[in-house]
Amino acid sequence: MPASAMKTRRVAVLADSDTRWKWGALTANRIAPEDSDIRLDGYLLRGRATPTARQLQEVGVRADSLSEVTGVEFLRAMAKEQYDVLVLALVGGGVQAMLHGLKRVWEGRTDRPVVVTGYVGVVYEKLADGLLLRHGADLVLANSRQDAERFRAVYEGVGADSSSVTEVALPFLGGEPYTGEHDPYTVVFAAQPSVPDSRKDRTYLLNRLIQHARKHPEREVLLKLRSKPGEHTTHIEELPYQKLVQRLEPPANFALVYGNMGEVLDRTDLMVTISSTAALESLHRRIPTVVLTDLGVRETLGNHHFVGSGCLASWDQLDEGHRPVPDEEWVSRQGVCADGSYATAFDPARERIAKLLERPGGLPALTPYYTPATAPGYLPGILARHHLGPDGSPLPGAPAHDKDPGPVRQIVRRAARGAYRHGVQRVAPVIRRMGEL
Repeated sequence: MPASAMKTRRVAVLADSDTRWKWGALTANRIAPEDSDIRLDGYLLRGRATPTARQLQEVGVRADSLSEVTGVEFLRAMAKEQYDVLVLALVGGGVQAMLHGLKRVWEGRTDRPVVVTGYVGVVYEKLADGLLLRHGADLVLANSRQDAERFRAVYEGVGADSSSVTEVALPFLGGEPYTGEHDPYTVVFAAQPSVPDSRKDRTYLLNRLIQHARKHPEREVLLKLRSKPGEHTTHIEELPYQKLVQRLEPPANFALVYGNMGEVLDRTDLMVTISSTAALESLHRRIPTVVLTDLGVRETLGNHHFVGSGCLASWDQLDEGHRPVPDEEWVSRQGVCADGSYATAFDPARERIAKLLERPGGLPALTPYYTPATAPGYLPGILARHHLGPDGSPLPGAPAHDKDPGPVRQIVRRAARGAYRHGVQRVAPVIRRMGEL
């Protein structure tokens, strides 16, 4: 369709970390109606995981505007701005708070945006809790057929409307299919900030990776890291691998790498992880993929999600040359789309959004499952964390709820945020470790 004939849809994304910004922004592009172009405005929720400029650049998603806001500031902006679609790329509590706040600021409006939310990757813990906190959005995206079935079952099981559940796929899949070994043969371990979380287990994994490099000097062995020391991701990383490796003497064929996962996968012959979503990216491209069993197959690690995948293996097996063969039925249920169906995976979401935007009389008010009547002992605390009262309105004393922050407030806020991040990243872990002595 000629560009002049395309509609421009205004889309906003509110995200609270680098990975959720990546998911939200890519999702916004994937779900835009095919007969439209989009103007993308990004809002970064201020907190411990607010992404740095480097992290945003690594994600590689561009927005027409990008600003850092508190929850109350965001709600004030939504009361003024006109958007067609709003993507909430937040933790469950953040989604629930914004749903109640938006319901309040859009009271009496029928021209509100279509509200979309979902999950960044594999959902292997807090399924009911996370889902019910997301209930109330117009679309709750499920990244796979398996997730869609589970999501509907949870909503229907508590008597909540399940029509919002919409099956799609992970928005960041892509790249060329794996065609054969590279020179040199490259093994990549995708690290995770909080899995595993103990020094002992992280040191074990690092040692095994280095041992593999020594055992196979003809191979290139890469440790793919999510963030640099001092940066935050979706999860807090108290023991960065960069610090642990300083005490070791890895061989020349071992290296730490950063950057876009897709670019790293371009040269990968064997992807190894505990339970990272990178495994699904790798399987999508049909790259040999291993989910490690060395530390057990356990819910706390998240690798239990891969039971039945054909990808579970140990470092001992990998050292001896094992190459896993994924189970095709398992893969097809995970939204991986290795069969070439990825191009149409977002069609149902596009169609639903188009119908909602064209709904006669506009859209009804948001109706989250949790209300002061259904969850009086739970909901108020969630809202209060975002400076909102039980009715979704700003609490007295909420930061900057009635005006834009001035230059002095902005300077003080940046300094306070830096101190907070330092406390979370540096001081708190030391105190916790001292308590374990």
